[in-house]
Amino acid sequence: MAAEQENAGNLKRKLAKLFQLSLEATVPGEPDIEPLVAACTGKFGDYQCNNAMGLWSKIKGRPGIEFRGPPAVGQAIMKNLPQTEMIESCSVAGPGFVNVVLSKNWMAQVSLLWLQNIQKMLVDGIETWAPKLSIKRAVVDFSSPNIAKEMHVGHLRSTIIGDTLASMLEFSNVEVLRRNHVGDWGTQFGMLIEFLFEKFPNFEDVNETAIGDLQAFYKESKQRFDVDAEFKDRAQKAVVRLQSGEQMYRKAWTQICDISRREFDQVYQRLGVHLEEKGESFYNPYIPGVIEALTNQGLVEESKGARVIFIEGINIPLIVVKSDGGYNYASTDMTALWYRLNEEKAEWIIYVTDVGQQQHFDMVFKAAKRAGWLPADDRQYPKTNHVGFGLVLGEDGKRFRTRSTEVVRLADLLDEAKTRSKAALIERGKAAEWTEEELEQTAEAVGYGAVKYADLKNNRLTNYTFDFDQMLNDKGNTAVYLLYAHARICSIIRKSGKDTGELKKTGKIVLDHADERVLGLHLLQFAEVVEEACTNLLPNVLCEYLYNLSENYTRFYSNCQVVGSAEETSRLLLCEATAVVMRKCFFLLGIKPVYKI
Repeated sequence: MAAEQENAGNLKRKLAKLFQLSLEATVPGEPDIEPLVAACTGKFGDYQCNNAMGLWSKIKGRPGIEFRGPPAVGQAIMKNLPQTEMIESCSVAGPGFVNVVLSKNWMAQVSLLWLQNIQKMLVDGIETWAPKLSIKRAVVDFSSPNIAKEMHVGHLRSTIIGDTLASMLEFSNVEVLRRNHVGDWGTQFGMLIEFLFEKFPNFEDVNETAIGDLQAFYKESKQRFDVDAEFKDRAQKAVVRLQSGEQMYRKAWTQICDISRREFDQVYQRLGVHLEEKGESFYNPYIPGVIEALTNQGLVEESKGARVIFIEGINIPLIVVKSDGGYNYASTDMTALWYRLNEEKAEWIIYVTDVGQQQHFDMVFKAAKRAGWLPADDRQYPKTNHVGFGLVLGEDGKRFRTRSTEVVRLADLLDEAKTRSKAALIERGKAAEWTEEELEQTAEAVGYGAVKYADLKNNRLTNYTFDFDQMLNDKGNTAVYLLYAHARICSIIRKSGKDTGELKKTGKIVLDHADERVLGLHLLQFAEVVEEACTNLLPNVLCEYLYNLSENYTRFYSNCQVVGSAEETSRLLLCEATAVVMRKCFFLLGIKPVYKI
């Protein structure tokens, strides 16, 4: 019964237990070694153990160590693997990677369990394959644009990476608090409010139509601030009056925030992203109490007129109160972290921002450890992670901008993606076959999906080049190719004339052909891949799985006749299982599937 309940995606976990024993035999007494096992995508095997390099860096130079490099460590790990009927053969490649080929005989023996798991998923739903994580509640802090500034291409990465991480955690039965930490407080509001008063004496009657482009409004106010000393003085006094709660200034601030928020919401609606706003201003009432508590603990010290927390190993302090008595990002971020741990009771708090903020968050997290808010061991909960990401580049290899060197507005980018996607569909003759609504919806799904997938398929830490032609290509590792592949599967099922709902109840899956087995195994790896992508906070792991699933399906369909074959029922169910898993991958990546093309 236990074996039946175990998710078949736990092949990785079974192998990890074997490699754990091998690692203990290879370096006896070495603490805290976790087996690094991953599914293989190449020709060398089904799974791979990647511990050799990391292990070598820990043990090299120690007395009594006989290994002469990672390859030798890899050979020892392979040699020390316990005997098991699960493994056909092993080999060591490159810097000690241990490749594992699963035994065909063993797979044949457990194939009944595989079939039961696939059929159970088809009947009971893909949620039965959700990984089980050890936490109940997480905060994912992502997107976080600044009020009065338009969302641009730089916000794309934080928004879609954060959305995918949140969706994967939610699928894994974690309650996720999706937090939009918007920049809705600070010195810039003084100049914005004064400029609003100046342009619109009856500011309470002003709406977004009157203000027009909020970004242009911001630039105009900034120009005045930079060149007009009298205006600058009024703006600085306005900040004090806003922060002290004067009604007129609070009203003007609320109005600017509301206009900006409506613009953000239009972008989020197009991207299909859901967040709950808790901006910088939300935490203001809590800051004094948090600073006082940290001071009482002896963590806050005076330095050059400011109040700071010194962090071991970092030569600059974390300033929590500026020399003029004002608060800053560190004040807000420390308070937000305190709130999330103590009020929202989050066990895992994930911050999705560009890599440039890595040091800032590293200092915040270390200060929280000094305060006893977080455990010293990063593997224990509650814990925090900064999810950094690289730049979006243009074809010139520089930060992606318009020809006039302006940052690219996210709304314009989405418009262009949809326009190009629609043009490609019309070129394929779809305007004559589909209604205008179908054409619009498909163009949107494919265009927006292409933009998201082109970003998410890369390791988030790397920069990537934004290229519409490449991302809208219907060949290769693109959303267009994957969405079309899904649509083709749906077409095959429709053309069979069979009701898959009924087949699920009465039909049986068999995996006799080699390509059926490869596809079945890949389907069963779904849960472990989602777990790996969640644990390592890497959406590209899920993208790679999805692309390889599509490739495995194509090979299966090329070599195994579906409609009209003796195995039609089984193979239609395998088609349906592939489509179900693809749709869940699309959902987790924030991409709408298309059903015909």
